[in-house]
This record gives sequence, C-alpha cells and structure tokens, in this order.
Amino acid sequence: MQKHTAYSLEEAQKKIEHYCAYQERCHQEVEQKLRQMKMIPQAIELIIGKLIQDNYLNETRFCQSFARGKFRIKKWGKERIVRELKMRHISPYNIKIALKQIPEEDYLTTLAAVAEKFWQSNAHRSLLLRKKKVIDALRYRGWESHLIYEMVTTLENNLNSH
Repeated sequence: MQKHTAYSLEEAQKKIEHYCAYQERCHQEVEQKLRQMKMIPQAIELIIGKLIQDNYLNETRFCQSFARGKFRIKKWGKERIVRELKMRHISPYNIKIALKQIPEEDYLTTLAAVAEKFWQSNAHRSLLLRKKKVIDALRYRGWESHLIYEMVTTLENNLNSH
C-alpha cells in the first residue's frame, strides 16, 4: 500500500484539526506537522490562520494546559516549565499566564513531597551525598534553587532533631 504524500488544502485542514482536537498544541508543533506533510508555506499560513479562527489552536490555552500537566503529572518546577515553553517559542505574556495555573500552596506542598521522596530513597548514603542527590534531582526537575536549599536544610534539621 502506498503512503499518502500529497494533501489538498481541505485534507490537510481536516487532518490538522483532528491533531489539535486530540491534544492542545502550540503553533510550533502544528507548523512542524504541516511541514512534515509537505505543505507549502502559504498553505501552512492559511491552515494555521483557520485553526486559530476556529479555536482549534490557542497558544494561551496550550500553555495553561502544559503548565498544569507538567506540574501535576511530572512534578516539574516553574523553571523547567518556563524553559520548555520558551523552547516552543511561547511569548513571555503566555508563560506568565501559564504559571498562574499553579497555586502557590500546591507548589510548595508538591516540592516538599518530591524532596522527601528523594531524601528517603537516598537514606543509605552519606549525608553529603544524600543532600547532593536530592539537590540534583530537584534542579533537574526545574525547582528554584532557593526553595531547594530551604527544603534540604529543613530535611537535614528534621534528621538531626531525631
């Protein structure tokens, strides 16, 4: 069976509408998909314009969904979320809106839970290495340095008070 290589404007439009309806997408992802479909730049512009007009493509909605999902599911910190959104060429305005999706109380509670998990899983290590492992794991997930150091200090103090 031969692979479909040429798409009419209508076919491409329908395929991309389905792609956007399945999951929130950013402009960059949609543009990349259309290029993979061998669409010409004018067609890409037309299709993206129609997607925005018909509300299939909404960068603000994408950012909000992305921030909520990465925080809740992957337990990412704000720095990682911002970095990933910037890689997708998201505007600073939309990034700011996205971060408002994360309630401060939930943010700190999640950080404490994630830090505690790493702290416990490294209990067999020396204190210095244990602290390093926790700090590295939290930095990788994009938590802010000052919050990480406060958390590690708290965990260490709890250890010393027992």
